Amino acid sequence: MTGLEVLVDADFPVAAQSAMWARTRASLARAVHTALADEGTKHGEVSLTLVGDDRIRALNRDHLGRDGVTDVISFALHGPGEPFLADIYIGYPQALRQSAELGLSAHEELVRLAIHGTLHALGYDHPPEDRFSSAFFRRQEALVKRVLAAGDGSRENSRASSNPPR
Repeated sequence: MTGLEVLVDADFPVAAQSAMWARTRASLARAVHTALADEGTKHGEVSLTLVGDDRIRALNRDHLGRDGVTDVISFALHGPGEPFLADIYIGYPQALRQSAELGLSAHEELVRLAIHGTLHALGYDHPPEDRFSSAFFRRQEALVKRVLAAGDGSRENSRASSNPPR
């Protein structure tokens, strides 16, 4: 395997041909690439899928033993010394609810969750308490700012929250 491949998809109806979906897919791929490059990961494959509430709840229940909707779940599928391989699932409706509650754009929240999931797949974790002041959180937010600053030139992609949700 050479290079890094990031596959972004949705397992529910979206306007897959729309310019907005194309920008979102590109931003999410860029977010994953940025987090992996920051870690020095040069080879591997990531599948990032936007899923609905029912699927993210089933993944949460079946694999983590938590019966409830969540925003992101990651699975590292590689062993020591193997190329990076991961599946990341973002609960799209939950991400939309969170962005609305926090007054953030959906785009920013999706980028944050892609980075959050990638950091977990890289083996990083945050403490359950004081997670907003953790090293994980500070790293995540620095990456979010970099990705949003690189953006696609649209106004929506140009701001990073000073008080983000994770």
